[in-house]
Amino acid sequence: MMTPLRFEELYADEWAELERFLDRQAGRTSIAGDRPRVSAVRAAALYRRACEHLALARARSYPAYVVTRLEQLTSDAHQRIYQQRELGATRLLRVAAVEFPRTVRAHKWYFAVATALFLLPTIVVAVLVYFQPETILSVVSADTAAEFEQMYSPAASSIGRTREAATDWMMFGFYIRNNIGIAFQCFAGGLFAGLGTVFFLAYNGAFSGALAGYLVERGLSSTFFSFVATHSAFELTAIVIAGTAGLRIGHAILAPGTRRRRAALVDASRDTAVLLYGVTAMLVIAAALEAFWSSAAWLNPVVKYSAAAVCWVAVLGYFVMQGRRAG
Repeated sequence: MMTPLRFEELYADEWAELERFLDRQAGRTSIAGDRPRVSAVRAAALYRRACEHLALARARSYPAYVVTRLEQLTSDAHQRIYQQRELGATRLLRVAAVEFPRTVRAHKWYFAVATALFLLPTIVVAVLVYFQPETILSVVSADTAAEFEQMYSPAASSIGRTREAATDWMMFGFYIRNNIGIAFQCFAGGLFAGLGTVFFLAYNGAFSGALAGYLVERGLSSTFFSFVATHSAFELTAIVIAGTAGLRIGHAILAPGTRRRRAALVDASRDTAVLLYGVTAMLVIAAALEAFWSSAAWLNPVVKYSAAAVCWVAVLGYFVMQGRRAG
């Protein structure tokens, strides 16, 4: 086992680097005033490393002065990095412009798995239901299938509106509740070692595919696709990102590494917190588009498809490019 002295020798430089960042943030120049500045991104990585070191020091019963130093360091860093006093529009702008897209990119492999878990059932079930329309009854009742036909009929005054909702505002509230509920399931399912996330991503993908396959087979493809094209850029991407966070949580539970499972879970929760903020904002945007734009029967489908193309390019460009140059 590594000795306390060797432990300090290996990681003391990282601790000192994080302390320099905290000193600068607090306005203390100290003797390190002329050393290279530590970026916020680097500080966040050093903070996570320090949390791992603290867990190791506790688990191995290292001397109290080592544990105390790491406790103080991680406490100060958490306060500075995750609970900054920055408020209002400036803080929200940084989350939207830098932290959210950067965090999604940092979890790109979880995102790729979540995308596959959602898309593959969507495609497979859509093809199956298209060629065997009766299989839709394995997913929904005959009454619900008939209601879907009515909701997406070209003769409908408002596309996609349920019988219970008399206005677009009521549908707006319905979409927010429904979509955030789905996203929460995909995220919270990670607490069941990731299995819940896998299930809800696959289930919602299969449901979406069944609906699409059935409506296309019934000759309602123009109405259906013009309805979903625009808001799906935000809605589907947000649901996959919620699944990304859930998979990250599940992985921390299944494979905590050298840390205790609880510490790994806490770290993963902090890692993914900004994802949940971003997902919520995206779902509100999606709900507004779905209720007031996508449902408008008077809009020409070409206009909707053009708007959809703009939205998809904007969303993809945002996550690929936004926040790369920020410090």
